[in-house]
Amino acid sequence: MPPILNAQALSKSFGATPLFRDIAFTVSDGDRIGLIGPNGAGKSTLLKILAGEEDADAGDLAVRKKARIGYVRQESTFAPGKTVRDVLESALAAGHVADAEREGKLRETSGRIGLPDVSVEAATLSGGWRKRLAIAEAVVSAPDVLLLDEPTNHLDLAGIAWLEELLNQGEFASVIITHDRYFLENVSTEIVELNRVYADGLLRVDGTYSKFIEARQAYLDSQSRLEESLRNRVRTEIEWLRRGPKARATKAKARIDTAHQLIGQLKDVSARNQSSLVTVGFESTDRQTKRLVELNDVTIELGGKKIVEHLDFLITNGMRVGLVGPNGSGKTTILRLLKDELAPAAGEARKAGSLRIVYFSQTRELPESVTLRRALAPDSDSVVYQGRVVHVASYAQKFLFTGEQLNQPVERLSGGERARVLIARLMLEPADLLLLDEPTNDLDIATLEVLEESLLEYTGALVLVTHDRYMLDRVSTTVLGLDGKGSAAVFADYPQWEQWFLEQTAPKAEKEIRQESGAVAVSATAPVKKKLSYLEAREFAEIEERVEAADARLETAKARVGDPEVAVDAAKLTEALAEMETAQAEVDTLYARWAELTEKAG
Repeated sequence: MPPILNAQALSKSFGATPLFRDIAFTVSDGDRIGLIGPNGAGKSTLLKILAGEEDADAGDLAVRKKARIGYVRQESTFAPGKTVRDVLESALAAGHVADAEREGKLRETSGRIGLPDVSVEAATLSGGWRKRLAIAEAVVSAPDVLLLDEPTNHLDLAGIAWLEELLNQGEFASVIITHDRYFLENVSTEIVELNRVYADGLLRVDGTYSKFIEARQAYLDSQSRLEESLRNRVRTEIEWLRRGPKARATKAKARIDTAHQLIGQLKDVSARNQSSLVTVGFESTDRQTKRLVELNDVTIELGGKKIVEHLDFLITNGMRVGLVGPNGSGKTTILRLLKDELAPAAGEARKAGSLRIVYFSQTRELPESVTLRRALAPDSDSVVYQGRVVHVASYAQKFLFTGEQLNQPVERLSGGERARVLIARLMLEPADLLLLDEPTNDLDIATLEVLEESLLEYTGALVLVTHDRYMLDRVSTTVLGLDGKGSAAVFADYPQWEQWFLEQTAPKAEKEIRQESGAVAVSATAPVKKKLSYLEAREFAEIEERVEAADARLETAKARVGDPEVAVDAAKLTEALAEMETAQAEVDTLYARWAELTEKAG
């Protein structure tokens, strides 16, 4: 069958600024495409063109005959007075679903999104539930392809897991713009990065996000080698030109033309190879106090409702806390307590003297009417960054803002640009305790990676609220998890909290049946756990060390393959590659055995 969507030679600009030029993009049955790229690359615009909501400046878009396209925008809004039922019924009618099937489809869909009451007014739902409803609205009419623009925004961790399952089980193709790397890994069968660093304007790789990272690095390495090769050739041609060849000779003229072509090609490759990354570095106060905040038997109430009860928690210097829980569980409320915007209803919140707290709010509050210059430097044309006076233009450039943007009002900035402004402002404030409430929203993956590195280098204490599971895993040294029912507990990492939360919220298994003898019988549905034998227990105790040793051998083998002296010697390279394959096989075998023993140990 032909592709569902087939776009060729698409170009789009905003004013004089080109977003993309002459790109090709196809979507076929079964595709689950993760669409990524830096802020401003034109991802959302491309999705609107594919959805038929915007026209390209040039190029063609062919849609397969009778194909249905579902489109979910970044912001999910519904008309006042419209109920969930109204929204879904309108979608069923627009999708020409038979009248006899509509009620069944409606009930099935509302159940799948977890909304049993379809009489609720859609506009009054929380951001997360509105997002779920918008996705259901697009799915209910059985589209051939579903286009999703930042669908994980506003979804809590349970909502993200729900969406992953929906996409993995759906019969429709999908194109998903997201910066959630775990989501991309779990859902995507292809990754497309829209970025001007690529000669074709984009890079498309079959496989998961981790496969894409490998392919992208290989591409960038090849481009670096191409640039070096062109540079050497251009150097030779320039030396030849300097010797003053006679342009009248046919061969000389052809070589002059070739030299100019090489110079132009080198210029293009060099321009693409130049990376544009935000340079972020949070500043701590180098405070020596160990205990910064102590929460003793704290209960927090909001609007007469108990958000958290009997919370005991200690924040020490250098601690990086991931604060997790479902939407409405009280994460932002706890940050407000730490910031002294709220007092505990019971218990004690004790803070170290003169504690300097810097807070990043998820509401992204910025003075709309002021210029970017005044948002960064309210009183002068310079800022003090890490003890040095820096001109505001130079400081703004660190966050990829141009000189022209300095005099533009903040209200004209995109969501990602606003996030960068807020981070830039935070960097100017030395802190003992950094409170970050959803800092990852609207940031592209490259900026997320730089932000992660900065948080890892930050020496003060940190409390981080984010739905980005990868960042939680990488940055947090401990996790404070909430269940949404007033309970809180401390965990070593995010997966441990996730398992606890699922156990808390899962329906209770059928009760154990007591036998007449008084012994407790296991539920018929419960698997019988196998026990480790004596030899297996000894193997299990030693296997972690064996895995570490095997990993070390594999790294050594990889380093040998990458050694320039080995790479130019065919015999040595063959030997090194065989050694690396053997080491990789050993690592794979050990990890598989470790997983088997871990499951058996229960």
